[in-house]
Amino acid sequence: QVQLVESGGGLVQAGGSLRLSCVASGSISSINAMAWYRQAPGKQRELVARITAVGNTDYADSVKGRFTISGDNAKNTMSLQMNSLEPEDTAVYYCRALRGGTIYWGQGTQVTVSS
Repeated sequence: QVQLVESGGGLVQAGGSLRLSCVASGSISSINAMAWYRQAPGKQRELVARITAVGNTDYADSVKGRFTISGDNAKNTMSLQMNSLEPEDTAVYYCRALRGGTIYWGQGTQVTVSS
């Protein structure tokens, strides 16, 4: 089992920044990749950014150039630096880990961007 705990969400004005963190615990060896997803009210959950165990990253087109995903293996932590936030970024942000064929989710953290 892998446990994921997100933090760092909150309320910010458009143009502002937030940094989300996800701490992994439990059976964290052999995690293949981790990712951030988000779900806005009335919408499907969507991929925001992901990072593999070897550090390869990719991003949704809507956040390219504004968001940066990173990992710290020593601290078992994955982060998402979000800059130039827009009201359209308002959503619950979820951390996800892929270990073998099993997907694990965190409980989510709310990000609200006011115009």
